[in-house]
Amino acid sequence: MFRKRHPKVGSRPGTLVINSQSPKPVVRVIRYTPAEVTEDEVTDVEQLRGFREGNGVMWIDVQGFGDEQMIRAIGEIFGLHQLALEDVINVPQRPKTEAFEDHLLWITRMAMPAGEGAIQTEQVSLILGRNYLLTFQERHGDVLDPVRARIRQGKGPIRKSGPDYLAYAIIDAVIDGYYPILESFGEHLEELEDGIVAAPHSGLLQDVHHVKRELLAIRRAIWPQRESVNSLIRDESKFVGDSIRTYLRDVYDHCVQIIDVVETYRELAGGLMDVYLSSIANRQNEVMKVLTIMASIFIPLTFMAGVYGMNFDNMPELHSKWAYPMLLALMVVVAVGMVIYFWRKGWLGSPPSEPESDQS
Repeated sequence: MFRKRHPKVGSRPGTLVINSQSPKPVVRVIRYTPAEVTEDEVTDVEQLRGFREGNGVMWIDVQGFGDEQMIRAIGEIFGLHQLALEDVINVPQRPKTEAFEDHLLWITRMAMPAGEGAIQTEQVSLILGRNYLLTFQERHGDVLDPVRARIRQGKGPIRKSGPDYLAYAIIDAVIDGYYPILESFGEHLEELEDGIVAAPHSGLLQDVHHVKRELLAIRRAIWPQRESVNSLIRDESKFVGDSIRTYLRDVYDHCVQIIDVVETYRELAGGLMDVYLSSIANRQNEVMKVLTIMASIFIPLTFMAGVYGMNFDNMPELHSKWAYPMLLALMVVVAVGMVIYFWRKGWLGSPPSEPESDQS
């Protein structure tokens, strides 16, 4: 369910609410130009003041919110608006794009596998300035290693471009991170479909409920991101160049495609519920049919046994030498005849296939 960390009602704007279980912040800085790349892990945020004086693009990646004083110091160094810092820390926020005077805030949600078919999503906030990009993540670990590798190796235009291209690369990596998760869900749904058709049981029903719940979480994470990316494309901003909007249109297409896949999988999961219920009903019908046929076979046999179990004196069959074996034989004939009749009608097993007529 939705749980948002928010300040008390009536608190002043910019009040930060940090979870006591949040990990301590780890701050890493990557500075690059077309010619070189340097990486540093910052233990004292005052070092960031010196980094800002360098040339090129600076990416400051903050993972973990467990130190309010450090977070506020970073906000003070880069002149972040108090409402922007509040949106970054008081998670979860709805994915959005918001422009301030000295920077641009973009909030997204990153999805990562959590094992056993589960996923975990966390908020990733990007603050784009003139020559820097700040990223804030709730926990340690992300899907951005390919972006870091491209910076180190100088592949593509990333080191020749500004921080807006870096922001695009990170956004693109976050959105593309949904594809492997959806592929695993698609394979899992196929397995569930085969299992439900072959041998439905309650465990499969629980798996279907779990998949529907995870797909709903993905939908809630990806749906508003489409609008936030569209806002970057549509609205003029001094922090995002026209050439970057072309790349962002591709990200927008990815968002739309992911939404379509999620909706398709949700419909498929809902259909599996109907298939499960139909399979259970069909199995119950088969069981009831067999039981009804067995009862129908024994009804005439019970009638005959009841008639000759009355022991009236004027029943001549009771004094006949062959009465007992003849009655047993008649009961066997009746039982076999009814089985053959039910079988030919297709009520018991499958009826024999009719030979195909020869065509001259």
